Amino acid sequence: QLQASGGGLVQAGGSLRLSCAAVGRSFGTYGWFRQAPGKEREFVAAGRWDGTSTNYVDSVKNRFAWSRDYAKNTVYLQMNSLKPEDTAVYYCAATTRRLITSSRSSSGQYHYWGQGTQVTVSS
Repeated sequence: QLQASGGGLVQAGGSLRLSCAAVGRSFGTYGWFRQAPGKEREFVAAGRWDGTSTNYVDSVKNRFAWSRDYAKNTVYLQMNSLKPEDTAVYYCAATTRRLITSSRSSSGQYHYWGQGTQVTVSS
């Protein structure tokens, strides 16, 4: 029900925009997570579909931006000033619940997951 796209190979300092399209329904909260080789999946960003608030992991603040398009039923993750350490498989996730900020970083709160999209940042 979630279709992620937009990954690719980019040089350090470059930008990418990931998309996550919800097919057939919309959700209350959408999150982005990532998993680098040999590491656990980590929270990146999340926001409520109503746009009332967003939050980010510290390492991407002021570089990444979560947004949504009502008409397209799609959320985005704009990634700027990319660094090699941003290299990972990125996953979008969603829940019908409107999560409070403190809950959004927990992957267990999300019940729907898209397929991963690879982001590779070269130095």
